[in-house]
Amino acid sequence: MTFVLKEILVRQSKAAIVGAGIVGLAHAWSAAERGCQVTVFERNSRASGASIRNFGMIWPIGQPHGENYETAMLSRTRWLRLSTEAGLWVNPCGSIHLAHRPDEWIVLQQFRERAEFLGIACELLTPEEVQRRTPAANFHGLLGGLYSPTECCVNPREATRSIPAWLAAKYGVTFHFETHIASVESIGDDMCGRTNVRVTTSLGDCEHFERAIICCGADMQSLFPNVLASSDMKRCKLQMMSVRGHGTGWTLGPHLASGLTLRHYRNFEICPGIEDLRKRISDETPELDHFGIHVMASQNNHGDIILGDSHEYGADIEPFDKASVDELMLRELRKILQLPDWTVAEHWHGFYAKHPTLPVFEATPEPGIHLCTGTGGAGMTMSFGLAERMWDRWTDSNPFSFPFSFPTSFRWNKD
Repeated sequence: MTFVLKEILVRQSKAAIVGAGIVGLAHAWSAAERGCQVTVFERNSRASGASIRNFGMIWPIGQPHGENYETAMLSRTRWLRLSTEAGLWVNPCGSIHLAHRPDEWIVLQQFRERAEFLGIACELLTPEEVQRRTPAANFHGLLGGLYSPTECCVNPREATRSIPAWLAAKYGVTFHFETHIASVESIGDDMCGRTNVRVTTSLGDCEHFERAIICCGADMQSLFPNVLASSDMKRCKLQMMSVRGHGTGWTLGPHLASGLTLRHYRNFEICPGIEDLRKRISDETPELDHFGIHVMASQNNHGDIILGDSHEYGADIEPFDKASVDELMLRELRKILQLPDWTVAEHWHGFYAKHPTLPVFEATPEPGIHLCTGTGGAGMTMSFGLAERMWDRWTDSNPFSFPFSFPTSFRWNKD
C-alpha cells in the first residue's frame, strides 16, 4: 500500500519585537538568523531614545569578568560583523583609562595584575606611551594609563537608524514604525501546539505570533507595568554634550576615561584600592557623587567629540537639564583632556532603566512573552550578546519554538 502526502506546509515561526532601539534590533537580528519571521513594532517614526543618546562606546572593559565580559565580547564580534555585512562604521579604537591621581594609578595597576589571570586584555602605559596613542590626554600631572584593545566606537544615531533597512533587506524583517502597541497577551496554544501570542495595536489591529519580546527601554509603564514595578529597576537620567571636531583632521584616538570612571564600573571592584579612591572623591568633590558624574570622551565618524556624563535616579529626575551639571562635567574633563576646541555644539539628556545587580532584566509574565530591558548604560555594549544568549536558551529549551526545515512535500511509501 502506498500513502502519498503532498505539499505539507510547515509554517515559519513568527516573532514579534516591541521596540526598535538597540535591544529590540539585537533580538530581531538573532531571531531572523534562526529563521524566524520577524516583525518589529516601534511607536516612534524612528529610534529616538537611549539607543541614540550615548557615547557610541562598545565597552567590554567596563563589564565584570566572567559571563558579563564574555557577553560583551560576543556583542563586539557581532558589531564587527555589522561593519562588514551592513557597511556600518565601527571603529575598533580601544580605550585608555587615564590616571592623574596616585590612587587612580594604584587601582589601574591592581586591575592589570588581576586581568592577566581573568583573560582580560589590557596593558599599563607610561605618560609618554599615552601621548603616542592620543593627542588628547592632558600631560600635566599624568601618571599613566590602562590601555585595552577591545573597545569599539559606533555612531549610535546612524547605526540604530540604519540597521532596520539592512535587516529588512537581508532577512525580510518587517518594521511597523509609528505603531503603538496596546496589548500583548498569550491566548493559549494553536492547533499545532505552538504558543499563540496576540499583539494588538492602539488602532485595534491584531497579529498572532509564537513569541513576543518586549524591549520598552526606560518606558516601564506601557506594557506589563506590574511586572516592571516589582523588578527593583530604577529610571536613570543622564546629561551629555558634544563639541565639533570635523574638518580639522584632529583625532582623539582611543576612547578616553578619567579616574572618576573607576568607581562607576563594577569590573574595578576587584581592586583593593577602589574604596580609598571612592572615599577621596566623596570627601573632595561630593557634588560629583550627588550627580553621579564620571567623565569620558569618544569621537564619531564625523569627528564630533562626545562628552559626558551624569546620572540621576528615580525621584531625583526632573525634566529640566541643569547647566551646573554640564559645568561640572566640563570642569572635570578639562583636568584630563586637551581639545583643540571646547565650544559645545549640542546638549542633550537621555533616560534608561537600570537594574541594581543584573546586566539585563528578564521576565516571562505569560507563555511566549518575554520582557527584556534594564541594560542600564551598557545597551550598546551588551545587547547583541544578550540577545544571542537568550535566543540560544529559548530555542534549546523548546525545539518546537523555532523553525526547522522540512521539505514542502514528501512521499511515504509502505508496501
